[in-house]
Amino acid sequence: MTIAVLTFRLRASWAHSLKEKRMIVKSLVARLQNTFHVSAAEIAEQDTHQIIVVGVAAIVPHRAMADSLMDEISDFVEDNTEAEVLEEIREIR
Repeated sequence: MTIAVLTFRLRASWAHSLKEKRMIVKSLVARLQNTFHVSAAEIAEQDTHQIIVVGVAAIVPHRAMADSLMDEISDFVEDNTEAEVLEEIREIR
């Protein structure tokens, strides 16, 4: 059993309130969960309205599948949000 963990740090420069940020986060997290059947949540910077930090975790049978899934999730995040991806951290445990 392998655990794939991704952390995305995004910037939504047009978000001027926490309410706008929450709409972006809720939409992205729901789409990640529905598309990939993974655990996803905002994990940091909850009080900063232009920075979004989302963590994604999945249990997969082997490392090759973890790499493939992380590539797909990374592409999905870039394609499905208007926020700029500042940083992406990948871990396989």
